[in-house]
Formats: sequence, structure tokens, C-alpha cells
Amino acid sequence: MTHTPTERRSRWSAWTLHGDGRSVAPGAVVRPDERLSWPRTLGVGVQHVVAMFGATFTVPLITGFPPATTLFFSGIGTLLFLLITGNRLPSYLGSSFAFIAPVLAAKAGGDLGPALGGIVVAGAALALVGVVVQVAGTRWIDALMPPVVTGTIVGLIGLNLAPVAWGAEGSGTGFRAQPLIALVTLAAILLTTVAFRGFLARLSILLGVLVGWLLAAALGDLDPKAVDGLREAAWIGLPQFHAPSFSLRATVLVIPVILVLIAENAGHVKAVAAMTGRNLDRDMGRALLGDGLATMLAGSGGGSGTTTYAENIGVMAATRVYSTAAYWVAGVAAVLLGLSPKFGALILTVPAGVLGGATTALYGLIAILGARIWIENRVDFHDPVNLMTAAVALIVGAANYTVTTGDLSFNGIALGTAAALVIYHGMRLVARLRGTTPGPRPGPEPEL
Repeated sequence: MTHTPTERRSRWSAWTLHGDGRSVAPGAVVRPDERLSWPRTLGVGVQHVVAMFGATFTVPLITGFPPATTLFFSGIGTLLFLLITGNRLPSYLGSSFAFIAPVLAAKAGGDLGPALGGIVVAGAALALVGVVVQVAGTRWIDALMPPVVTGTIVGLIGLNLAPVAWGAEGSGTGFRAQPLIALVTLAAILLTTVAFRGFLARLSILLGVLVGWLLAAALGDLDPKAVDGLREAAWIGLPQFHAPSFSLRATVLVIPVILVLIAENAGHVKAVAAMTGRNLDRDMGRALLGDGLATMLAGSGGGSGTTTYAENIGVMAATRVYSTAAYWVAGVAAVLLGLSPKFGALILTVPAGVLGGATTALYGLIAILGARIWIENRVDFHDPVNLMTAAVALIVGAANYTVTTGDLSFNGIALGTAAALVIYHGMRLVARLRGTTPGPRPGPEPEL
């Protein structure tokens, strides 16, 4: 029995060669189980590393986690995700911004241990949800978190983080610490977004941070200790690992994040399904399980919690290459970068003003992403249930309402998330029982 070259190759590889391996025909896509030639696959994989880099390293800079460790575990998590999903779902698992606020609140006296413990528990809970989804299907997720609730939770996270971007008075962090550098960084991000086309435009955060860093270096505003650390750091070595510790307070602060992770993973699966023309609902549970286990692993060693990255969906849409082979390249590259202490030390030299300018844009984008979810799903705000769900929860999150009971503390994200769920389902139940559920919105009045 004879085999074609593609068939013969597939017996020894997880991917078959797409066409001639050199190009993608108009209207065609490279499916997850296909690949281009290895040199081209390496090139696409490097693009994925660059695309995720700006957001992934920003999270540890804000939270105080070791950047190289976070990058290392993002790579390990990506490879684990690919294994669990059976190479059927292309995704990069980068640092989740949803963890920033609860992690900052959970760091008792600067100790990373409790925050890492909260991340481990959140990862375990997400993995459990993945198992349930794999057995019971996805409909219950849509029922629990309709678009108005999902958009509200995402939006309130961005608004809750706004004070972090500005920085507390006298803290030496945020926009107010170095206003000129922060303003130039923000301006560079905005200009890069519209001055460049295609892939470079999607690197606006990274390029803006680079401009801000160069300005700070020229003005002599880099932290001398960070610069000394860069000089002394080795080129190759293990990342800085941290063990988690567990407390009920930290767990309560971090656990609501899984609702955002569920929504992000579900959105990622549906987006890839739409772009590849495949029904991937059967892989939803595996995606949640993979992200949950990756988050547990990261929290166990000192890394930030992970999530599927929209930045990398943009790369796939631009290249029409959905091959998981490219993500194996990206994951391995991230692991190798994480094994360079010199690289981690370089990231730590980014000054407070640069972070202030970058996070002003990033946190705003998170808040607006919530509104985008409403718009894309045509949420009807003439419905008072939808209106009150968003109105109350957003204020609770933005003002960072906090309730302390003994050793437990519930912050704006936890309370806002709970408010969104309770208000939506509670008001919907009462409206149904009383027969006051709003009917279809009337159309415009005819012109006379």
C-alpha cells in the first residue's frame, strides 16, 4: 500500500501539511490539525509570542510577581492546554487581567503566598467547571451568565482597576508618579494604533512601553536598583519560584474571577469555531479544564493566573493560520524566555510612569470590552432588569465597595459580581412570578 507524502507524514506528526506548505489560498484557512512548512510555522509562532508579550508581562509588573516566572508558566500552561484539548483548539494562555485587583488585595503585607493560594483555588474551581461542562454541556453557562451579566462583570473589573492606573498619593506608582513619562507612553500607544497597519497596530501597547522606557532612560528616571539587577542577572537560569499559602480571605477575594475566565474561554472557543467553520462546543469543557489546570500550576510556582488571549485570535485572523503547531512553537519560546533571568530583570526596569500610561489604556479597554459584549449580543437596556443589573453592579465595582466580616474581606469585584448575578436572576424571577416581564420593545412611531 502506498501513501502520499502528506499521508506518510501524518503518521509521524500531529499535523498534516496544508497544500504546498508555503501559502494559503484565498478564502482558505490552515486548520488546527494542519500546518505550513516548519520555517513558516516558526515564523507564525514567533508572532504569537510578540502578540501576547505586551499584556502578559504587564500583569506581573503591576502585581509584583516575578515576570520571568509568569512568562515561564504561561508557556507551560499553553503546552498543557494543547495537550488537554487534543491539539484541536489553538490558544495561547497569557496572564489574565481579571486577577490583578483581587491579587493586589490578597497580598498581605506584600507576601505573594496568599495571592498565589487564591489563584490555585480559582484554577481548581475552573477545572471542576470544565469537567461539569464536558459532562453536562454548555447551556447552563449561557443561562447563568447571559451577555448582560458577562459584559457587566468584565466592565466593572476595568473600572475597579482605574485607581491603580492613577496610583495612590505618595506611593510612587501609577500615572501620577511620573506624569510626563506616563503621558508620552499613552500618546505613543494611541499614535501607534492609528499610524501603523495590520500586525504592528496590534503591538501598540508593547511599542508604547518601549517609547516610554527609552524616554525614562534618556531622562535618567530608571530605578538604579533595577538597572543594577539587570547588569548582575545571568543570561540562563531557573525563574524565581514562590510557594503558595492558603487563607480563606484570599480565596474569597480571588474566586469570583472564574466567572470572567469562563466567559473568556467560551468566547474564545466560539470565535475560533466561527473562523474555522467547525463546531467546537464539544471542546468547551476541555478548554476550561486546560485553563484551570494551567492556572493551578502557575499559582503553585509563583506565576499569574492564565486565560485564553484575544491578541492571538487577532494574529490567527490576520494570517488565517489556526494550526496548533504554531502555538507549540509559541509555548516553547515563552518557556525558553522564562529561563533567562536577564530577560526578567530587563522587564523589572520598566518605570512606574510607563506602567501608569500603559494601564490607563489597558484598564479602559477592559471596561469597554464589557460594553462591546453588550453591543455584539444586542442587550436590550429598555428592559429594566438588564438596566438595573448593569447600573448597580458597575457602581459597586467602580467605587470598590468593601465589606469586612472578621478576617474576611469582600472587595468591589467580588461584590459587583455577586450583585450582577443576584440582581439579574432575582429580578427576572420576581418579574416572571408577577407577570411583569417586559414584552418586545415597540418599534418607532409612524411618521404623519
